[in-house]
Amino acid sequence: MLSDPAPVIVSAEPGSFPRSVFLDRHPALIRRVRDAFPYEPEQHRALDALLEESTRGVVQPLADGLPGAEHWDAWGLRAYVGQSWLDVPFLWAESFFYRKLLDAVGYFAPGPWQGVDPFRPFKQAELRTAEAAEERAAAERVAALPADEQSAALLHGSLWGNRADLGFRMGATGGADADGGSPVIVDDSDALWRLLPAGAAGTVYLVADNAGRELVPDLLLVDHLLRHGRAARVALHVKPYPYYVSDATTSDVVDALRHLRGGAGGAGERLWAAMGDGRLTVRAHPFSCAPLPYADMPDDLRKDFAAATVTLFKGDLNYRRLVGDRLWPATTSFAAATAYFPGPVAALRTLKSQVIVGLDAATEESLDAALPGEAWRTGGTHAVVQVRP
Repeated sequence: MLSDPAPVIVSAEPGSFPRSVFLDRHPALIRRVRDAFPYEPEQHRALDALLEESTRGVVQPLADGLPGAEHWDAWGLRAYVGQSWLDVPFLWAESFFYRKLLDAVGYFAPGPWQGVDPFRPFKQAELRTAEAAEERAAAERVAALPADEQSAALLHGSLWGNRADLGFRMGATGGADADGGSPVIVDDSDALWRLLPAGAAGTVYLVADNAGRELVPDLLLVDHLLRHGRAARVALHVKPYPYYVSDATTSDVVDALRHLRGGAGGAGERLWAAMGDGRLTVRAHPFSCAPLPYADMPDDLRKDFAAATVTLFKGDLNYRRLVGDRLWPATTSFAAATAYFPGPVAALRTLKSQVIVGLDAATEESLDAALPGEAWRTGGTHAVVQVRP
């Protein structure tokens, strides 16, 4: 357990990655959302107000009476009202931005737009691309490999699937989406497979990140775990409502399963059946959308995670919440940063933000020399598989 926490990341520093999220990426997202639907004048005014508030104003409270507002009171809203968005913790502010975007388009309020996911067109479009079709065909080829080779290929696919993240691509440059050559700077894959030997029939929890082309390889990995007896049951944790542009909800799981049916070596049919008989379940706890680290998880979720043979956290946002969104020294122990977690835990993460722990000093030095500044931390060109048994 870490007794001396590092500073919390905020967005105020000029030229920093968090500041670019608020001043560059979020305005681009608002433009994209308003163009994706024939929203009414009231919604356009609300989106304009959110843009002004989040880039030049101060944190304003939620409107009275909307569902979930009580959670935000418990998650620290009252402490931050009236402060600049750039001065409050980055994780908190970024999460609250997405909640206010949903309010702006009427997602929670009674009316004709209630429950309409403003990010759904982007997620569905991903599954209609040539890349998605090729990835489904590739699953057929992987299914013909020996089991151990399948394990390695599907874990690798799940790890790098995060490069399909829509929110990331809106702020990415040049080589962030380039194919090949992206190194895994920490690889505890062997330790992960030791936790999940064939025939051990364990229980795996997978805390999903993005929908679309990232969720597909996650589901293929789940199918492999079930099919080869590395897990008897898998619980897939998704978001209870749309979040961070691409984040997966139950509807996105269904879309991905439909995409896989009729191909992918039969994985879609097997996963569909696994949901029907209870071997694969979907969970959507309110804390999945909290602006807080998992160290602050409620007791019911802690008890749930404690039942798992291992919990896999996918993606960058979940990594930030797993280890804490702080300016840790890169050599901080991953085991120490996750010591609070109530069972074995693993992170499959493509680096897209400043936070990183678990590196050795030589690796950090070589990365800083090759890619000065924050490039290797935020560019999506490096990844980690980290395990605390």
